[in-house]
Amino acid sequence: MQVRVYFEDTDAGRIVYHANYLRFMERGRTNFLRLLGTDQGALLDGVSDFAFVVRSMQIEFHKPAFLDDVLEIVTAPEQVRGASLILNQRCQRGGDLVAEARVRVAFVSAGKAQRIPKLLRDAMQGDQAD
Repeated sequence: MQVRVYFEDTDAGRIVYHANYLRFMERGRTNFLRLLGTDQGALLDGVSDFAFVVRSMQIEFHKPAFLDDVLEIVTAPEQVRGASLILNQRCQRGGDLVAEARVRVAFVSAGKAQRIPKLLRDAMQGDQAD
């Protein structure tokens, strides 16, 4: 998924402010779910007030990104478990790795951790094989 760096994403030096990478990666995670090709309506039948919540994140910054850069956000599952998953995310500019993160996410419904719906879990596990 591509993200363009706008002025609002930068500091006074027109370099991306570090916290904005979290926003870019959030968009990448949302897009990852969309690209799995699952029928989200069927997936969530019977599940109310669901959310994926970030439980922890480790992030490494390798190079700065600048105003008007086009960044590629790549999201891939590392591990898919019953109620949680670990995603690897990379923020790249051309061939340069700008930032990378390892994100642990939990599936929550009605305020409690719940098993990820089977259809979605299967789609993510299938993506691991690619």
